[in-house]
Amino acid sequence: MKKNKMRILIATDGFKGSLTSIEAGAAVAAGLREGFARLGVPAAIDVVPTADGGDGTVEAFYGAGGGRKISVTCPGPLGDPVSAEFLLRPGGKTAVIETARSSGLTLVEGRRDILRSDTSGLGRQIEAALEHRPENVLIGLGGSATNDWGAGMAAALGARFLDGEGRILPPRPAALSELRTVETAGLNPRLQAVRFEVLADVDNPLLGPHGAASVFAPQKGADAETVGRLEETGRRFADAVEAALGRKYRDLPGAGAAGGLGFGTAAFLGAVIRRGVETIIEATGLKEKARRADLVVTGEGRLDFQSRRGKTADGIARLARELKKPCVAFCGSIDGPLSDYVPGLFAAAYAIRPEALSLEDAIRRGAHYLETVARRAAREIAALAAGS
Repeated sequence: MKKNKMRILIATDGFKGSLTSIEAGAAVAAGLREGFARLGVPAAIDVVPTADGGDGTVEAFYGAGGGRKISVTCPGPLGDPVSAEFLLRPGGKTAVIETARSSGLTLVEGRRDILRSDTSGLGRQIEAALEHRPENVLIGLGGSATNDWGAGMAAALGARFLDGEGRILPPRPAALSELRTVETAGLNPRLQAVRFEVLADVDNPLLGPHGAASVFAPQKGADAETVGRLEETGRRFADAVEAALGRKYRDLPGAGAAGGLGFGTAAFLGAVIRRGVETIIEATGLKEKARRADLVVTGEGRLDFQSRRGKTADGIARLARELKKPCVAFCGSIDGPLSDYVPGLFAAAYAIRPEALSLEDAIRRGAHYLETVARRAAREIAALAAGS
């Protein structure tokens, strides 16, 4: 093994419902430090907060360069008031908004109702950010409780959704099955002076078997009948919006992100949809830090088929591969055989579920289990780093 101090970079996503990016990274770091110490391996470990557009996006940008966090009271997914922070980066030219803060799944635990949830809170966050007159607004899309195609956001910013009789419809999926016409003349005029970029953690289209309803709505509590209703109403919504604006948005990569919010932000805000993890890699200077490391550690709550479609772990693994650095992953659970991920994506991958008594136990004591697994993996990781 190398005699010089080993350099390890840790850039994990948060573990949804359990740990933030910083907490997960700190737990892995603690385990590796103890494991390396037992082996007599000197190591320098750097933990960088990371995200892909979901929970932790504001913290990742704040950790990268500071700025001013601003709180705004806005409606949550079901309309009850919530406090949601956004970030004004140094210089005031760029605002960073996290959809999960106002429209997130964690805000409706125990009372999920996807047909009556909407993204009005995100619209209020955007309005509050516009009051500071930024030139750029970055919106992280992940972690939403909604499948309203951005209707709530658009309505909060001045759009109107009308039925066949010209009556205004609430911007919720349950009501939008009656949609006939979309009016955008009332949209906040300040939107025209801002460049919007949205950070998506997936590249799914709006509709179809890989679309918002089919893939993500079941994760938010929708049964098969509800998925069918959302797919049908989503098609009606897309038809009406595209007719009003004279352009197609439904097949954009990422249009299906966050229950169709990718579609809504592209259509109503003129937003460019970007891979969230790539944007955050740029903002945090992660590439240069990885270049100086002997090994890169990443991770997320669950490795599954979606992990390769723009999630944090995939983005970090691609960066490590580009720099010819070994990359290992720590996660809550691994879906499918390990050979789906190792060695194709990672040099090694470790899960905490075999250690935990149950999913609930893994969520509640996630830091403990991550630290334990990392400590046990230290010898293998040291060998991988020494061979880089």
